[in-house]
Amino acid sequence: MADFPAPGFTGSPLVRIDIERDNKVYFDAQVQSLSARLLRLDGLTPVVSDEGALSWGSLAEADPDAGLALLGLIDDLPRFVSLANVDEDPAQRNAAMNTALTMLASGEAATYAAARCLVDWHSRHNFCARCGRETRVFRSGWARLCDRESGGCGAEHYPRTDPVVIMLAEYRGRVLVGRQHRWPQGRYSALAGFVEVGESIEEAVARELHEEAGVVVGPVRYVASQPWPFPSQLMIACIAQAESDAIHLDANELEHALWADRDEVRAALAATADAPFLAPPPYAIAHTLLTRWVHG
Repeated sequence: MADFPAPGFTGSPLVRIDIERDNKVYFDAQVQSLSARLLRLDGLTPVVSDEGALSWGSLAEADPDAGLALLGLIDDLPRFVSLANVDEDPAQRNAAMNTALTMLASGEAATYAAARCLVDWHSRHNFCARCGRETRVFRSGWARLCDRESGGCGAEHYPRTDPVVIMLAEYRGRVLVGRQHRWPQGRYSALAGFVEVGESIEEAVARELHEEAGVVVGPVRYVASQPWPFPSQLMIACIAQAESDAIHLDANELEHALWADRDEVRAALAATADAPFLAPPPYAIAHTLLTRWVHG
C-alpha cells in the first residue's frame, strides 16, 4: 500500500490541555511565564519565517485591549494567540495567505488553523445568540460566556465546526471533477457541500452530487478528513459509485464538470503540460482524495 502524506492542516504538535482550560490559576501562570509565546498573525494571515515556519513572539506584542487564547503547549512551552477582533471575510484567502500556506509544513499549518478558527470565531461572536447581550471570553479563550453577573442569561458559547462532504463520483475507471467560475483558470476539484441537519454523511454525498451535477450514486466510502479553517469546517472526503456518467449541471453551483481517468488525474497532480486540468493545491484534501484514488 502506498505511504500517503497526511491531509493538510493535520498533525499539529500542539498539546491542547483541555483539562486546564477552566483553571484560571493555571492560565494566569502561563501568561506570566517568561517562556510563553504569541503566534504572530497579520489579521487572519500567518506571519511565516524565511524557513517556512510560523513566527512566534512575546506576549508583550499582543493588543492589551484584546483577550488571549491559550492554544496549548508545544515543546512544553505555552502558546497563545491574541483575540483582537478581525474585520475580514473568513471564507476568503488573499495572495499572502495562499503563499504562506504553500510554505508551511502540514503540522505548522494545523497549528495555524486552530488559532485562526479561534480568532475568527471570537470576532464574529461578541454577542449572545440567545439574549443579545455582550459576551466575554472564558475557558482560556476556548469559549464565550453571557455572564449573569453583567445581566446576561448565562449561556455558554463554544466554537463550532461545520461538516462538509467532499467527494469523487467514480464510474468505470473515471472520476468526476468540477470547477466554479471564481477559481483560477483551469482549476478543477472534487465536488463539495455542507452536511444539512438531520442528514448522514452518505446522504449528503448523494444529495450534493445529484444537486450539483445530476449524478446518481450508490455506495459511498469514507477516505479521510481535514480541518479547513476558511472559516471553520471539517472536510469529510468520500468516494461514491455512480450509476451512470450522465451530467446535468446546476449552473449556479458549477461552471463545468468532466470525467477524468487515472492517467489524466495523475497528469493533473504532476502538473504536466498536457494535463487536462489544474489540480487543487496540496494542502487541500481534494488533492489528497485524487492522489489516493490514483493509487487505488
